Amino acid sequence: MPSLIAIAAAIAIAGGFGALVGILVGGRAPQHAIEEGAAAPVVPRGTVKDSLHKIAPRGYLTWLERQYVLAGRPAGWTVDKVVMVKPLAAAGGAVLALWWISGDPVPLRFLLGLALTALCFSVPDLLLMSRGQERQEKIQLALADTLDQMTISVEAGLGFEGAMAKAATNGDGPLAEEFIRTLQDMSIGRTRKDAYLALGERTTSADLRRFTRSVIQADTYGLAIADVLRVQAGEMRLRRRQRAEEKAMKVPVKVLFPLVFCILPVLFIVLLTPAVIGIAKAFF
Repeated sequence: MPSLIAIAAAIAIAGGFGALVGILVGGRAPQHAIEEGAAAPVVPRGTVKDSLHKIAPRGYLTWLERQYVLAGRPAGWTVDKVVMVKPLAAAGGAVLALWWISGDPVPLRFLLGLALTALCFSVPDLLLMSRGQERQEKIQLALADTLDQMTISVEAGLGFEGAMAKAATNGDGPLAEEFIRTLQDMSIGRTRKDAYLALGERTTSADLRRFTRSVIQADTYGLAIADVLRVQAGEMRLRRRQRAEEKAMKVPVKVLFPLVFCILPVLFIVLLTPAVIGIAKAFF
């Protein structure tokens, strides 16, 4: 019987996590579906989903929606599905923990079982946060080169939206997806200011938010967009170089701990063991 419980718990955990990881890793929906206005399939709201939404704190649902947006709205995944997977994963972890505790019911196993259940409950949130952070880092890294391309296009005679569309179609990655989304917002009648403000709200990149504010100010006061792009591109390259130098300066500090506690003890053992053995043989 314990083996059957363990197998059932393992299948539940593996199935839930496998589905979650597969959907999160799968990326965004195809771009043609977005351009054609195809909406994600609507799942009928049932009693279980209603109950979960009533139980979940409103602030948590808002935070989860924010993480979902930062992650790029992974295809086939919704906030409702994340909320529904969490208790299933926790239940699988609890069953596995109970099976393990039944072998030797000591307080330590109870604590570790609770920790396992809490970890299983939090894994969907952690995966979504990880996906969002990875995506925002890619946006941060690609911004300087994309602005250089837009600057060249504007100086060659294209308008700002045309330069953005050209940079988005020639590039790939999350930044190109966000630019296409912004152009689509303007094509359906949204004002330029609102579209750029929405772009800034969909990211945590300070450089991209600064860029959107500069574009809005240039559009409001009638400034030359080519000059704004040139200045912004130079500042982005400077900040990217500064961030790289900062990370390089942190490397010695990060290497110190494994060097002192992992590498040096092994090195001392290898070098000093023959000498210690020789001294022991000579005197004892």
